[in-house]
Amino acid sequence: MTDISFILQSILLGFGLAMDSFSVSIADTLVEPKMTKAKGLGIAGMFGFCQMLFPVIGWFFVHSLLSVFYVLEEFIPWIALALLAYIGGNMIKEGITDNGDADLPDRPVTFPQLVMQGIATAIDALSVGFTIAEYEFRDAFLCAFISGAVTFLVCIGGLKIGKKLGEKIGSKASILGGCILIFIGLKVVIDSFI
Repeated sequence: MTDISFILQSILLGFGLAMDSFSVSIADTLVEPKMTKAKGLGIAGMFGFCQMLFPVIGWFFVHSLLSVFYVLEEFIPWIALALLAYIGGNMIKEGITDNGDADLPDRPVTFPQLVMQGIATAIDALSVGFTIAEYEFRDAFLCAFISGAVTFLVCIGGLKIGKKLGEKIGSKASILGGCILIFIGLKVVIDSFI
Protein backbone atom coordinates (compact mmCIF):
# COMPACT_ATOMS: atom_id res chain seq x y z
CA MET A 1 0.00 0.00 0.00
CA THR A 2 3.01 2.33 0.07
CA ASP A 3 2.12 4.43 -2.94
CA ILE A 4 2.56 8.19 -3.27
CA SER A 5 -0.97 8.99 -2.04
CA PHE A 6 -0.38 6.91 1.12
CA ILE A 7 2.85 8.81 1.81
CA LEU A 8 1.22 12.21 1.16
CA GLN A 9 -1.72 11.28 3.37
CA SER A 10 0.69 10.22 6.13
CA ILE A 11 2.64 13.50 5.82
CA LEU A 12 -0.57 15.54 6.06
CA LEU A 13 -1.67 13.50 9.06
CA GLY A 14 1.74 14.19 10.59
CA PHE A 15 1.33 17.95 10.12
CA GLY A 16 -2.10 17.82 11.72
CA LEU A 17 -0.80 15.86 14.70
CA ALA A 18 2.33 18.02 15.04
CA MET A 19 0.65 21.37 15.69
CA ASP A 20 0.29 20.93 19.47
CA SER A 21 3.86 19.63 19.73
CA PHE A 22 5.03 22.59 17.63
CA SER A 23 3.42 25.03 20.06
CA VAL A 24 4.86 23.26 23.10
CA SER A 25 8.34 23.25 21.56
CA ILE A 26 8.03 27.03 21.19
CA ALA A 27 7.04 27.23 24.86
CA ASP A 28 10.02 25.06 25.85
CA THR A 29 12.55 27.42 24.28
CA LEU A 30 10.75 30.40 25.79
CA VAL A 31 11.45 28.86 29.19
CA GLU A 32 14.95 27.66 28.36
CA PRO A 33 16.38 30.11 25.82
CA LYS A 34 19.95 28.88 26.27
CA MET A 35 18.95 25.33 25.32
CA THR A 36 21.71 23.36 23.59
CA LYS A 37 21.18 21.97 20.09
CA ALA A 38 21.50 18.44 21.47
CA LYS A 39 18.71 19.04 23.99
CA GLY A 40 16.57 20.62 21.28
CA LEU A 41 17.02 17.51 19.16
CA GLY A 42 16.06 15.42 22.19
CA ILE A 43 12.89 17.47 22.73
CA ALA A 44 11.90 17.23 19.06
CA GLY A 45 12.74 13.52 19.20
CA MET A 46 10.47 12.98 22.22
CA PHE A 47 7.56 14.73 20.50
CA GLY A 48 8.17 12.80 17.28
CA PHE A 49 8.42 9.50 19.16
CA CYS A 50 5.17 10.12 21.07
CA GLN A 51 3.35 11.17 17.87
CA MET A 52 4.55 7.93 16.28
CA LEU A 53 3.80 5.70 19.27
CA PHE A 54 0.27 6.80 20.16
CA PRO A 55 -1.37 6.09 16.76
CA VAL A 56 0.20 2.61 16.87
CA ILE A 57 -1.21 2.09 20.37
CA GLY A 58 -4.58 3.32 19.07
CA TRP A 59 -4.35 0.86 16.14
CA PHE A 60 -3.59 -1.92 18.64
CA PHE A 61 -6.59 -0.94 20.79
CA VAL A 62 -8.89 -0.93 17.78
CA HIS A 63 -7.71 -4.37 16.72
CA SER A 64 -7.63 -6.07 20.10
CA LEU A 65 -9.16 -4.05 22.92
CA LEU A 66 -11.91 -2.04 21.24
CA SER A 67 -14.12 -1.81 24.33
CA VAL A 68 -11.20 -0.48 26.44
CA PHE A 69 -10.43 2.13 23.77
CA TYR A 70 -14.00 3.44 23.77
CA VAL A 71 -13.88 3.85 27.56
CA LEU A 72 -10.51 5.64 27.43
CA GLU A 73 -11.42 7.88 24.50
CA GLU A 74 -13.81 9.94 26.61
CA PHE A 75 -11.08 10.85 29.14
CA ILE A 76 -8.20 11.53 26.71
CA PRO A 77 -8.83 15.30 26.27
CA TRP A 78 -9.18 15.80 30.04
CA ILE A 79 -5.93 13.96 30.75
CA ALA A 80 -4.14 16.16 28.19
CA LEU A 81 -5.65 19.31 29.76
CA ALA A 82 -4.63 18.25 33.28
CA LEU A 83 -1.02 17.54 32.26
CA LEU A 84 -0.61 20.73 30.22
CA ALA A 85 -2.38 22.91 32.81
CA TYR A 86 -0.10 21.59 35.55
CA ILE A 87 3.08 22.30 33.57
CA GLY A 88 1.77 25.62 32.22
CA GLY A 89 0.58 26.76 35.64
CA ASN A 90 4.02 26.15 37.10
CA MET A 91 5.62 28.10 34.25
CA ILE A 92 3.27 31.05 34.79
CA LYS A 93 3.91 30.99 38.56
CA GLU A 94 7.68 31.02 37.99
CA GLY A 95 7.34 33.89 35.49
CA ILE A 96 5.24 35.97 37.88
CA THR A 97 7.53 35.39 40.86
CA ASP A 98 10.55 36.36 38.75
CA ASN A 99 12.33 39.43 40.11
CA GLY A 100 11.59 41.34 36.93
CA ASP A 101 15.13 40.68 35.76
CA ALA A 102 15.52 41.82 32.18
CA ASP A 103 17.81 38.90 31.42
CA LEU A 104 16.31 35.83 29.91
CA PRO A 105 15.32 33.24 32.47
CA ASP A 106 16.85 29.83 31.93
CA ARG A 107 14.78 27.14 33.58
CA PRO A 108 15.80 23.85 32.04
CA VAL A 109 12.98 21.65 30.80
CA THR A 110 13.39 18.46 32.81
CA PHE A 111 13.00 14.96 31.43
CA PRO A 112 9.83 14.24 33.49
CA GLN A 113 8.30 17.50 32.21
CA LEU A 114 9.22 16.55 28.66
CA VAL A 115 7.64 13.10 29.01
CA MET A 116 4.44 14.68 30.36
CA GLN A 117 4.44 17.19 27.47
CA GLY A 118 5.00 14.41 24.94
CA ILE A 119 2.14 12.33 26.34
CA ALA A 120 -0.19 15.33 26.70
CA THR A 121 0.35 16.50 23.11
CA ALA A 122 0.17 13.00 21.62
CA ILE A 123 -2.56 11.35 23.69
CA ASP A 124 -5.27 12.56 21.31
CA ALA A 125 -3.40 10.71 18.55
CA LEU A 126 -4.75 7.49 20.07
CA SER A 127 -7.91 8.20 18.10
CA VAL A 128 -5.85 8.10 14.89
CA GLY A 129 -5.96 4.35 15.49
CA PHE A 130 -9.49 4.53 14.07
CA THR A 131 -8.25 6.37 11.00
CA ILE A 132 -5.59 3.78 10.24
CA ALA A 133 -7.58 0.78 11.52
CA GLU A 134 -8.08 -0.66 8.04
CA TYR A 135 -4.31 -0.76 7.45
CA GLU A 136 -2.24 -3.86 8.02
CA PHE A 137 0.19 -3.38 10.91
CA ARG A 138 3.13 -2.69 8.58
CA ASP A 139 1.27 0.15 6.84
CA ALA A 140 -0.13 1.49 10.11
CA PHE A 141 3.40 1.57 11.56
CA LEU A 142 4.79 3.25 8.42
CA CYS A 143 2.05 5.90 8.56
CA ALA A 144 2.78 6.53 12.24
CA PHE A 145 6.53 6.64 11.56
CA ILE A 146 6.07 9.25 8.83
CA SER A 147 3.83 11.28 11.18
CA GLY A 148 6.49 11.10 13.89
CA ALA A 149 9.21 12.21 11.47
CA VAL A 150 7.08 15.17 10.35
CA THR A 151 6.47 16.09 14.00
CA PHE A 152 10.22 15.96 14.68
CA LEU A 153 10.94 18.37 11.80
CA VAL A 154 8.07 20.70 12.70
CA CYS A 155 9.26 20.84 16.32
CA ILE A 156 12.79 21.76 15.23
CA GLY A 157 11.18 24.78 13.55
CA GLY A 158 9.18 25.50 16.71
CA LEU A 159 12.32 25.46 18.82
CA LYS A 160 13.98 27.99 16.51
CA ILE A 161 10.94 30.27 16.54
CA GLY A 162 10.70 30.06 20.34
CA LYS A 163 14.36 30.98 20.74
CA LYS A 164 13.95 34.11 18.57
CA LEU A 165 10.70 35.09 20.31
CA GLY A 166 12.24 34.53 23.76
CA GLU A 167 15.11 36.86 22.91
CA LYS A 168 12.58 39.59 22.15
CA ILE A 169 10.28 39.27 25.17
CA GLY A 170 12.90 38.49 27.82
CA SER A 171 11.94 37.49 31.34
CA LYS A 172 8.20 37.22 30.67
CA ALA A 173 8.78 34.37 28.22
CA SER A 174 7.90 31.85 30.94
CA ILE A 175 4.44 33.38 31.38
CA LEU A 176 3.81 33.25 27.63
CA GLY A 177 5.06 29.67 27.47
CA GLY A 178 2.74 28.61 30.31
CA CYS A 179 -0.23 30.33 28.67
CA ILE A 180 0.53 28.50 25.42
CA LEU A 181 0.50 25.13 27.20
CA ILE A 182 -2.80 25.84 28.98
CA PHE A 183 -4.33 27.10 25.72
CA ILE A 184 -3.31 23.87 23.96
CA GLY A 185 -4.91 21.82 26.75
CA LEU A 186 -8.14 23.81 26.43
CA LYS A 187 -8.03 23.43 22.63
CA VAL A 188 -7.75 19.64 22.96
CA VAL A 189 -10.86 19.58 25.19
CA ILE A 190 -12.84 21.95 22.94
CA ASP A 191 -11.85 19.94 19.84
CA SER A 192 -13.22 16.80 21.51
CA PHE A 193 -16.69 18.38 21.62
CA ILE A 194 -16.63 19.53 17.99
